[in-house]
Amino acid sequence: MQALLLTCLLAVGCLAHTPYRCKSPPLLSGSVMVSSQNEALWESANFIYDAIGQRIRLQEFGVLNNKSFNLDALLLYREGAMFFIDKKNRNCTKRALKGDFQPMQVPQDAQLLGQAVLGSSSGPGEGLLVNTWVGNSPETGKYMSTVTEFGCIPIGTAYHTDQYGWLQVSYYNNIKGVADPSMLNPPEFCKGAELERGQTPVNFLNLFF
Repeated sequence: MQALLLTCLLAVGCLAHTPYRCKSPPLLSGSVMVSSQNEALWESANFIYDAIGQRIRLQEFGVLNNKSFNLDALLLYREGAMFFIDKKNRNCTKRALKGDFQPMQVPQDAQLLGQAVLGSSSGPGEGLLVNTWVGNSPETGKYMSTVTEFGCIPIGTAYHTDQYGWLQVSYYNNIKGVADPSMLNPPEFCKGAELERGQTPVNFLNLFF
């Protein structure tokens, strides 16, 4: 009975805690599901995130406008370059990368929408305490982002786009750290790739289209 009372008191204390704007771990790996409001886009991707070196690796497959696609992309923000990697044919396309690196964090000007428990708050281990924030970013426009109260692990982010309406990105199977750091470096067969000229620079959201 005492243990149950203590659990309830702790749960109430957590829910009463004022959420703070936080930053996700600098090294993170996991998977995401992406879908658009107009149902033109659906995809699944594995990601590796390195805020220290400002690098992101995305390996994704999905459907856009009823056409399936596969994409393996390495974003190197410090170099201002993005590699599209074709392991099967052992070649790469190198494009200019637009925009600054955006760390996974709750921006300082974000406004708290609310706090909630995913699952159940009836017993220990049955729920996950999360905070949802909203704002307007110069890079991505309107957004709504949900992160865990403890650890600031991303749960989901929605971006508003002119072409597709709201774009929903849902995170799962997140782990702290990077199992294979070599995945964040261009493969050997990419080292001779030259930057394409006359191409429109790409940014993070462009990858999903």
